[in-house]
Amino acid sequence: MPREKSPTTSTPRRRSPRQAAEAVSTPALTFSQFVGPEQRAALIAEAAFFRAEKRSFAPGHEVEDWLAAETEVDAKLMHAVESGPQV
Repeated sequence: MPREKSPTTSTPRRRSPRQAAEAVSTPALTFSQFVGPEQRAALIAEAAFFRAEKRSFAPGHEVEDWLAAETEVDAKLMHAVESGPQV
């Protein structure tokens, strides 16, 4: 049984062009349009307090609590913005 030979010259594959980010016409909604920085910081502080309370305020985890609370609050705010107003 003869073995198939691979081609000696390779044909370069061309990729289809990608759309530029500007070409996509989706409005960029952010929660900063609806919640001010002071209100966001207050929500984060409250969430960080509850995280610290769950571990009996053990020291050494303040930054970890703040960053986790920040991620949690931002996710909830983005979800609220994406789901639209509740009527």
